Amino acid sequence: MAYMKEDVNQLSNQEVKEIFEDKQSKQILVDVREYEEYVDQHIPGIPLVPMSEIAEKVEDFKKDESYVFVCRSGRRSHEVSRFFLENGFQKVANYDGGMLNWDGPVETGEENIVDDVKDIYKEG
Repeated sequence: MAYMKEDVNQLSNQEVKEIFEDKQSKQILVDVREYEEYVDQHIPGIPLVPMSEIAEKVEDFKKDESYVFVCRSGRRSHEVSRFFLENGFQKVANYDGGMLNWDGPVETGEENIVDDVKDIYKEG
């Protein structure tokens, strides 16, 4: 069940799975772990924008979109969520527990590593 922590909505494993499974969902899942972690194992299809690159790319994200940030345990993604709030984004959430809690499908390899943030937006 979602709850708030430091003004950031914290989503449960079940809530993130529902977003992942709902192909019509407007929420965009974004993995913010580092490259090696993502390649080792990630949620299928979701893009990687490493936390280390977020500050330089934040202005490329659309402020009217809704984001759910994912990391290993939920700590880094919580910090990214707070950073987005501080930069004028309103629709951000953190995956509380992160990949340590994920019990859905996983993928390996360089599936969706983002160079240009515009590539994370669904067409149509």
